Amino acid sequence: MIVVTGATGNIGRTLVPLLAGAGEDVVAVSRRPEYEGLPAGARHARADIGNSASLRPVLDGADALFLMLGGELNGAGESPDALLGAALDSGVKRIVLLSSQINSTRPEALSHTRLRAFETAVRASGADFTILRPGGFASNAFAWAESVRTKRTVFAPFGDVALPVVDPADIAAVAAAALREDGHAGRTYELTGPRAVSPREQAAAISRALGEEVAFVELSRDQAHSHLARFMPEEVIDGTLDILGVPLPSEQTVSPDTESVLHRPARPFDEWVARNLPAFR
Repeated sequence: MIVVTGATGNIGRTLVPLLAGAGEDVVAVSRRPEYEGLPAGARHARADIGNSASLRPVLDGADALFLMLGGELNGAGESPDALLGAALDSGVKRIVLLSSQINSTRPEALSHTRLRAFETAVRASGADFTILRPGGFASNAFAWAESVRTKRTVFAPFGDVALPVVDPADIAAVAAAALREDGHAGRTYELTGPRAVSPREQAAAISRALGEEVAFVELSRDQAHSHLARFMPEEVIDGTLDILGVPLPSEQTVSPDTESVLHRPARPFDEWVARNLPAFR
């Protein structure tokens, strides 16, 4: 049995059907009371990853665990050992942790202190572990959906700074491989897209897919800061803008890990747009 936390998120909604379609017994965990569109072969369990006691009944009899912290749990919550102890007590032998590329490129970043603590705990757990460190998500472009629908315009800072954003579907596919296959234990995979694309290029990809002109308006750093402050903790905004505006060479480098695990090239941003075009219409 494989337990998938964060089952209703960008990655989980792809990972659960992948595992179920491969014939695995899957438990999709979320804090929501229901899971719409649950695939055959999977069942939903309501639990809070921030409360190890609520997860113990869900984990009972599980062989493998996909571990993804919710946004607010990145900053506070139980000790990682409490959750991992519950998993190991329940018989979990394989753990795949969703972490972040920032933990390798900016290992002192305050925004990722808790994720680093989970990485350390997973490595010390004694379970077979795989750590996934994706870069920026292609799905961050959903932030532009409303302005594209209503104004056919993308507003973003650092218009010509390119990063190899990764399709969440590829993260899910790598996670599925690590949960199901041997040969991934002890590995840390950095996951990126196949090439670096700038916000201006991403806007052009959306424009091509729509068959309509989509304008690009470049925000200043201060304007971007004000926008991010609406939904992001103040202490992580400057670090986020540094990555977007003055990325390190390692953050602009295409990693071979996605292709080496999946035996195919990573999906380009254009493919992500094509699958998600209704959000921008």
